[in-house]
Amino acid sequence: MAGSSSETKLTFEPPGPGTWEQDPVHFPRPMTHYWQEMHPPAFRKGTGDFARFYGMLIDGIQVAYVNGFGYNNRIPAPEADIPERFKRASEVYAKKLWREQLKDWDEKHKPSSLATHRKLQSVDADALEAEELAQYLTRCRDHHAAMIAQHMRFTAAAVLPTGDFLAHAAEWTGLPHAELLGLMRGSAEVSSGGSEEMARLKQAFAHDASAARIIETDRDPAKVLERLRALGGEAGAALTAYLDLVGNRLIDGFDIAEPTALELPDALLRAIRGAVSDEPVASDVDEQTAEIRAQVPEKHVQEFDALLAEARLTYRLRDERGVYSDVWASGIMRRAALAAGRRAVARGRIANPQQMLDAGLDEMCALVTGQDGPSADELSLRAQYRATYTAKDAPPVLGSPPGLPPDLSKLPPDVARVMRATLTSLGHVFGSSQAQNQEKVLYGLAASKGVYEGPARRVSGPPEFGRIAKGDVLVTESTTEAFNILLPLLGGIVTDNGGLLSHAAIVSREYGIPGVVGTREATERITDGMLVRVDGDAGEVTVLG
Repeated sequence: MAGSSSETKLTFEPPGPGTWEQDPVHFPRPMTHYWQEMHPPAFRKGTGDFARFYGMLIDGIQVAYVNGFGYNNRIPAPEADIPERFKRASEVYAKKLWREQLKDWDEKHKPSSLATHRKLQSVDADALEAEELAQYLTRCRDHHAAMIAQHMRFTAAAVLPTGDFLAHAAEWTGLPHAELLGLMRGSAEVSSGGSEEMARLKQAFAHDASAARIIETDRDPAKVLERLRALGGEAGAALTAYLDLVGNRLIDGFDIAEPTALELPDALLRAIRGAVSDEPVASDVDEQTAEIRAQVPEKHVQEFDALLAEARLTYRLRDERGVYSDVWASGIMRRAALAAGRRAVARGRIANPQQMLDAGLDEMCALVTGQDGPSADELSLRAQYRATYTAKDAPPVLGSPPGLPPDLSKLPPDVARVMRATLTSLGHVFGSSQAQNQEKVLYGLAASKGVYEGPARRVSGPPEFGRIAKGDVLVTESTTEAFNILLPLLGGIVTDNGGLLSHAAIVSREYGIPGVVGTREATERITDGMLVRVDGDAGEVTVLG
């Protein structure tokens, strides 16, 4: 990594031949050494798996880190593999291959992941001997890498049916994709914080007056949560089950530098309070569907219904594959690293446990077992660097300029359909608005319908999420699917980066709160506490005062 302090002038060289595009949606800040070491091979494996499974003309995506910022490069499929890729692509829609992956996810990968998460987080890392702790760190890292690969392996199953529906429905109706995506609402329970554990928690608190009174007290949030855990009966058991599910998940982001839910007890308690007491927002998705369906030419209505059903069927994978894979695994790795940090503090090697988060895995193990490792000063400089820069300090492209999109008309029809669906969806994951912002009005993408006025809560990262109060408008660079735990607190959401299928867009739609994404400049133009109007119908954010 070039540079380790705010005075260092950053230089950016392409990490290899070809075009390298920055990913500010998922990585709005520099990543830790641990992440930069662990992530690339796991990401490459997962993307290669889905590319081959669906007969795509890429052989996966490689990621490299330059000054801590993530850059992606698409790897073309080997020329010798093209005939086989064409054959496989011809089966994608005929056999609905995503259903095979969805079944695999529900029956194998998701249950297995949950079991491993629970097994690893049940370990008392502070009670381990030094060598055992080093081995535990390695186990957590290996699991984390496997979950990154898993996250990516199921990407196409989540985006292909959605992209295919958008491409066809837009042709038939002339409607914008933002309006069509409104029909996905209600098909991704996890994106609105839904789970069996949350349903159980709501039921328990509705029938336990003492629990309802305790959760409304203004005492220390961590102590309130512990008091609720200790309750006899269903309420205490339900809260314990819910915290075991979400407590070690990251609140936002993917890196171990980000805090877990249990590390922000105030925000977590307020979110739980809102979730168990708020009435669900009524959905008009059935009416919207009927209105849009009426605009489809008669000869395409049956196909419209089928494409919409497939898109809704797999839409939940967009967030589930992260929430139940690497978001949880990253939190478990963070927990292990902090335990290692406490051990290194006791040995006099570092000043505080958080410094361990800026070490690579081998460095963590060395510091725990008494071998050579980075100094406290070096780790502190790494943390300072990450806090100093954002993705806006890095160029959007390194290496060769991006080429023109592929000419789909020259591909076999089945291949062209797969590629069109993929490009449509990925464009809505990463694409931001290009409209020129005005002094008091920012133009983004209309992610979630509705209009809301409230105070802006400008946060630069998860450590500041504890400042969010009920009814605030979150203004941030981007969010991940993990943020769904805190969404009950918000009146609206505004981001700099990301498109209509970014995680911020998905969770705002599922919660039914106004959302405008991809404004590019919201975090620069809106300061904390400003009164803003979020117009999720028009994709506009107005500064009122």
